[in-house]
Amino acid sequence: MKVNVEIDCTPLEARQFFGLPDVAPMQAAVMDKLQQQMTSNIEKISPESLMQSWFTFDPKLAERFQDMFVAMAGFGGSSKKK
Repeated sequence: MKVNVEIDCTPLEARQFFGLPDVAPMQAAVMDKLQQQMTSNIEKISPESLMQSWFTFDPKLAERFQDMFVAMAGFGGSSKKK
């Protein structure tokens, strides 16, 4: 014997029917907090702040990056001859 039952309801109606709690307010609160954290941290990953944090670590790092890119392009570089 084969029985098919089709129920046409929204997810909210199904949760209410089974007695599950309404998680919409909690989900909205979590999403708001997540959005606040993302907007507060977005400044930390801007290209300007990343470059500043990388180049303040080692003053010669900018020169090393330049030498690396020149060497990768095959134009030689400012490497010292032995």
